[in-house]
Amino acid sequence: MRCNAILLAAGLSSRMGSANKLLLMVGGEPMIAHVTQTYLSAITGSVTVITGYQADYIEKALADLPVNFVHNPDFASGQQSSVVEGLRSQLHMGATMMGLGDQPLLRVENLLWLLHVHQRDPSKVTVPYRCGRRGNPIVIPSDLRPMMLANPKSAGCREFTRENPHLVTMVDTASDGFFTDVDTPEDYHNLTKERNGAYHGKAV
Repeated sequence: MRCNAILLAAGLSSRMGSANKLLLMVGGEPMIAHVTQTYLSAITGSVTVITGYQADYIEKALADLPVNFVHNPDFASGQQSSVVEGLRSQLHMGATMMGLGDQPLLRVENLLWLLHVHQRDPSKVTVPYRCGRRGNPIVIPSDLRPMMLANPKSAGCREFTRENPHLVTMVDTASDGFFTDVDTPEDYHNLTKERNGAYHGKAV
């Protein structure tokens, strides 16, 4: 199925200290480049990266990749504003995968599996789920994007899916990639330790 992707890469990275987590090295390249390449290898549509904090550095890290950039001038207000900018940027008819730039354990096969599951009921938002915890990315049908933007007080995905469970498909998965993001120096240390130990991830 054709699917575009939105990658959120605008945050302040405040919990990482002085470093921008998306520019930390993973597998010999900046984390955001590593994650973006995973999405590019999995989907048939375009990838749009939402920038904010240190936008110039993010764009430089992705200069060799075929992606679109949308700048969120209100990035300091939080992730919701970047989600809204991302949803507004999508004008195509078809599904959109909304993901995070700090999930380097995601693999191509994880994203392909999520798209395959979404096709079972493409009229609903598809959300990975494990032990009471929602993961990322999610897959959003084009028909629901306007509904997510309709209420300016609760625009975006999180409130919409909570308020409209009948429009959401929760899919169980055992894969760590959907639930592992890198927010702190400890997270990054654990990530590099896993990769140095030839981490290959768990099966879906």
